[in-house]
Amino acid sequence: MSACAVPPKKILLVDDERDFVMAARLFLESHGYEVAEAYNGMEALNLLRQERPDLIILDVLMPKLSGWDTLRTIQKDESLSSIPVLMLTSLDQPQHVMTGIDLGCTWYYTKPITDFDDLALVIQRITQTVAGRPVP
Repeated sequence: MSACAVPPKKILLVDDERDFVMAARLFLESHGYEVAEAYNGMEALNLLRQERPDLIILDVLMPKLSGWDTLRTIQKDESLSSIPVLMLTSLDQPQHVMTGIDLGCTWYYTKPITDFDDLALVIQRITQTVAGRPVP
């Protein structure tokens, strides 16, 4: 890597569906992202204590600690609350979207993913911001 090269953005992908995680990892890596994985909210919080990603992609329905509870914990922790969170879940009712927004997620996206180009643009836009402001 040259001195001017920008390191890849790091994404923490949190979902209990291993096949989805594998496919999403390939998708994200093909777009130049570095990916860390967690299969439930507890694993995600443990990883977040060790490293700081540029984006957290978080499912809701997971064992041990739901995405809602994980997001609540992230938002209460001053050292983590500035990390953007993209909720990526099958819960698609308006009340679910509002819950995510009320809890502080940056963006809410539903599965199954039908437009991967759109998702890639959402992720790119989120990772090109710093503290909620676009990077010049």
